[in-house]
Amino acid sequence: MDGMLTVIQDTLEGQIDFEGQKTAENITTAVLAGAGLVALMVGYIQQDIRLTLWIGLGGTALAFLMVVPPWPAYNELPEKWLPVGSGMAGAGIEVDGQKIN
Repeated sequence: MDGMLTVIQDTLEGQIDFEGQKTAENITTAVLAGAGLVALMVGYIQQDIRLTLWIGLGGTALAFLMVVPPWPAYNELPEKWLPVGSGMAGAGIEVDGQKIN
């Protein structure tokens, strides 16, 4: 049971790198702006506010599906973190004249 829960948690955890965050933000901005522009033009031409709202909602749903799941494309350049305790803790730091270890 724990193994299955671990697999589900790892799948839904959403690990993306910094470049993936930037890409996701750019995609969101482009899709929402495009959908808003299309919705405005179609709604104006058709004189139908309901159609405008449905197109905007569709664009929002599309943006949601494109960026919310942790797609593997958003984690192509993961950061290499230092292992715990590998740094020099307090090296050369002085506070009020006292050296911190």
